Amino acid sequence: MPILSIQSHVAYGYVGNKAAVYPLQAMGYDVWPVHTVQFSNHTGYGHWEGEIFSREHLHQVILGLEALHLIPICEAILSGYMGSEAICYEVMDTVKRFKAQNPQLLYLCDPVIGSTHCFVKPEVLQFFKRHLVADIITPNQYEAQILSGIEIRNVADLKAVAQFFKDKGTQVVIITGVKLDDVESESLHIYGSQGEVHYLLKTKEYVFPIPPNGTGDLFSAVFLGSYLSCKSIDQALQRSVGLMDRVLAKTAASGQRELRVLDVDYREIPKVPLERI
Repeated sequence: MPILSIQSHVAYGYVGNKAAVYPLQAMGYDVWPVHTVQFSNHTGYGHWEGEIFSREHLHQVILGLEALHLIPICEAILSGYMGSEAICYEVMDTVKRFKAQNPQLLYLCDPVIGSTHCFVKPEVLQFFKRHLVADIITPNQYEAQILSGIEIRNVADLKAVAQFFKDKGTQVVIITGVKLDDVESESLHIYGSQGEVHYLLKTKEYVFPIPPNGTGDLFSAVFLGSYLSCKSIDQALQRSVGLMDRVLAKTAASGQRELRVLDVDYREIPKVPLERI
């Protein structure tokens, strides 16, 4: 069951494809990683070396896959951080070409913008506002608010944001890192919605001296793998949130800055309580 994963790549650390490929492989998927950048390490360290790849570079790599007649067997496309508007358009065009040959293919877009402030180029933000259409999206609370223009304070706001994206054609809306005024404030929540069904899951909020990068990249990959295996949003949420908690617990215990992506068995299917709202 192949998945095309178009994301950033680092030699050291676990963000982008480095956070996504191994968990998906451990879940039984054949991953085709296409890198939008290749850096020595993620930019949170303040210094890095490497190259941002051009749209033409990505286009040629993906055309090579198409020349092998692989589109019909591709089950899903996963995209994360995009460094330029040109890359955004290349991903959008790739999804259209793949879906034209394989209508059953699912596209999960993690619209990476930031967690407390926007760190992507204005052109990328505007692309997401104008053109974001995916089968599944996994923004955090900040990203969901920026893209929808709706401030999330309570469950009603979450449902309004979900409807905003569904009106654009999205089938499954997942919002991570949610803090609400009308539920327990000491915990983070994950919200998920498909059709008229809405779920809320409580998860532990870990405190790190320096918060690890790549949590969104890891979550989107694990959720996609979980959803493809069961086609059930509630089961996929329970499994992905449970696995994320295990990675974060291992990371906190290690005292290290990078996510302990390799320390978890992704074949397990943990279940955490969820509430239908």
